[in-house]
Amino acid sequence: MLNNFTVEISIVFVISLLSILVIIIWFAHRKSESIKRNDIKAVQASHVKPVARIGGLSVVAALVIATVPFLEITNIRPNYLLLLLSAFPVFVIGLREDLGYFSSPQVRLMAAIFSGAVFVSLSGQWLPRTDIPGLDLVMQWAPIGIGFSLFLAARISHAFNLIDGLNGLSGFIAVGISLSLAAISHQMGLAEHCDVLLILSSAIAGFLVFNFPFGKIFLGDGGAYFIGHILVWMAISILCAAPNITPLAMLLIFFFPVADTLLAIMRRVYLGVPILYPDRLHFHQLAMRGIEIVVLGQKRRHIANPLAAALILPFAFTPMVVGIFLVLNRGKVIIALLLFTALFLMTYKICMGLICRFRRFG
Repeated sequence: MLNNFTVEISIVFVISLLSILVIIIWFAHRKSESIKRNDIKAVQASHVKPVARIGGLSVVAALVIATVPFLEITNIRPNYLLLLLSAFPVFVIGLREDLGYFSSPQVRLMAAIFSGAVFVSLSGQWLPRTDIPGLDLVMQWAPIGIGFSLFLAARISHAFNLIDGLNGLSGFIAVGISLSLAAISHQMGLAEHCDVLLILSSAIAGFLVFNFPFGKIFLGDGGAYFIGHILVWMAISILCAAPNITPLAMLLIFFFPVADTLLAIMRRVYLGVPILYPDRLHFHQLAMRGIEIVVLGQKRRHIANPLAAALILPFAFTPMVVGIFLVLNRGKVIIALLLFTALFLMTYKICMGLICRFRRFG
């Protein structure tokens, strides 16, 4: 079985890699007048040349084409197919946006909620608890528990889309989360969950070959929402199967995208703008602009982009490692969350201060 699973992971990687290559070649040769959108002029743009944003197609193709034939000879059971099926609504809506047919953030968020509802209806699983006093009490009523689960999962899926700007950032963080959840699944004896997460990691790895460091392609809305959906509902499924795990440890695993999204919400509320309004003040954008202004100078974004991702990734991975080791210890997880939150906010404030200072100096 180990040999069959190794072959499957290899096939997933190869299919993802070849799919990305085909997409890049297609994008490079299509006529400029067929491009329906100009991402370079977007306020949140982090690159200087048009880049294909449909890398999620390769991940989906690898997960479907390469894994379905192996369902009978691995630990993966029909629940895997239910998970893939539930992710397609939000993937299709996101892909439509990537191809230039505008879908508002509200529509994409509703699609993420709908995909979550599909998973809940097919699997009968939703967030069983939060380890937050008071909230767990009201979540015992299924409508509130399901509603909270759908909202939380949709926001986390959206968070993956927000960090899909720097070369490799979203992809590497997704791989890190996937491997972290796989490690937790292995600890808890959840072989099926572990196998699915390892397969997902392999599919994303094929995409990363062309995404980092040169940014030849990005996940796009479809890919980011799809991967976010798979990861967050796998985490919820693990919590349902292993009651001794503290849900707060999962918050450590997803710390960076969640912290960045919560900070964006607070920032926009403070500024009095719509919560879903785009800006260029996300943590990763600030890091990239800081490197440009303080270190490299102008017209060096092709270097600042992957360099900023490389500097952020160790910070994003550290809470995941801590979450793996503290998965059964609620008290220590709370302390770790407070420390990482303080470090995140302090680092953000320092970066903002340095940028303002050097701008005035310039």
